[in-house]
Amino acid sequence: MSRINKNVILALLTLTSSAFLLFQLYYYKHYLSAKNGAGLSKSKGSRIGFDGTQWRTVKKFIMLTSSQNVPVFLIDPLILELINKNFEQVKNASHGSASECKYFCVPRDFTAFALQYHLWKNEESWFRIAENMGFQCLKFESKDPRLDGIDSLSGTEIPLHYICTLASHAVHLVVFHERSGNYLWHGHLRLKGHIDRKFVPFRKLQFGRYPGAFDRPELQQVTIDGLEVLIPKDPMHFLEEIPHSRFIECRYKEARAFFQQYLDDNTVEAMAFRKSAKELMQLAAKTLKKLGVRFWLSSGTCLGWYRQCGIIPYSKDVDLGIFIQDYKSDIISAFQDAGLPLKHKFGKVEDSLELSFQGKDDVKLDIFFFYEETDYMWNGGTQAKTGKKFKYLFPKFTLCWTEFVDMKVRVPCETIEYIEANYGKNQQGM
Repeated sequence: MSRINKNVILALLTLTSSAFLLFQLYYYKHYLSAKNGAGLSKSKGSRIGFDGTQWRTVKKFIMLTSSQNVPVFLIDPLILELINKNFEQVKNASHGSASECKYFCVPRDFTAFALQYHLWKNEESWFRIAENMGFQCLKFESKDPRLDGIDSLSGTEIPLHYICTLASHAVHLVVFHERSGNYLWHGHLRLKGHIDRKFVPFRKLQFGRYPGAFDRPELQQVTIDGLEVLIPKDPMHFLEEIPHSRFIECRYKEARAFFQQYLDDNTVEAMAFRKSAKELMQLAAKTLKKLGVRFWLSSGTCLGWYRQCGIIPYSKDVDLGIFIQDYKSDIISAFQDAGLPLKHKFGKVEDSLELSFQGKDDVKLDIFFFYEETDYMWNGGTQAKTGKKFKYLFPKFTLCWTEFVDMKVRVPCETIEYIEANYGKNQQGM
């Protein structure tokens, strides 16, 4: 064999070997790594983690929502906590600059996003496109609770939750609805009879176990693991809201039945009182929010919300409750600065404190401070004329959000037990 032929054969062998090596590298990168990415992904993050199941599912979901101009934002507690710990680094990250997968590759069953429903223009087409992209989606609807007392509209259903799976990961899209108190509300995710209970591990959902209410978050766009995502501008505040977000509706049907039995007072005096009481409550809420003090509807104001979804016109005052541990030493001066002079102060911080402030049009604001014992809670009362003290006992209670006179306010979650401790079992004609 000639020298030329030997060189040609050697060159061909070298070229063939190089081509085979390149093919192996390509096959590993695009097939084996994608297939095994979930197993290779680590919670601390690694470059190979960008091919993990969680990251790829989130990437495809973001591509879907971006293509349809659906402005979703991240509300996943686990990932928001990680982001909050490294917030400055996240804010300064540029698109595509991530060298490792720190957030979306963390092992979990769900990634939670939210959407403000009034910004969603093409819900049905989005649903179809999602399925065409390989997602399997469940849609959860329910009756709009705000229309519960209106016969012609009470059956109207609204979307509350979407759950979409791709491979072995699921995206939970929580649908937020605007409420008249300028806050966002989401509904309860109820599993109806036809739902496959094995579709996803529903018990691990962090949103939807009960209805929830949140302040409307200001959003900002950041780059997380190479993906552009909207998140709450103050992630810590949103995280703090989650465990205390439970919401209970006013009982609209029962309120309408109440007014069928007891005619509503629509006299000029009653309407004027309702207006003044609402303004006083708004001013009190604003003042207490500045102080960082939780409060809830108490006594007659709570009864009005529970029984008739409104202010009792003959009550002549607004009643609020505050835990004594939330008391602030400048609370009196804060109300006085807001234009509400102190009318009465009964008791002391250590025992039976009660404050009363004078609003306009002779409407009074009474604040009752609650003390916690091992098995019960109590607040004190003092007769203005005699100075005689009383101690009112309440079963222990927690606080939920509700909507009242176009405001997001707190009420005892165990409302009926709370009201019965105040007024007994029959409050209808009071």
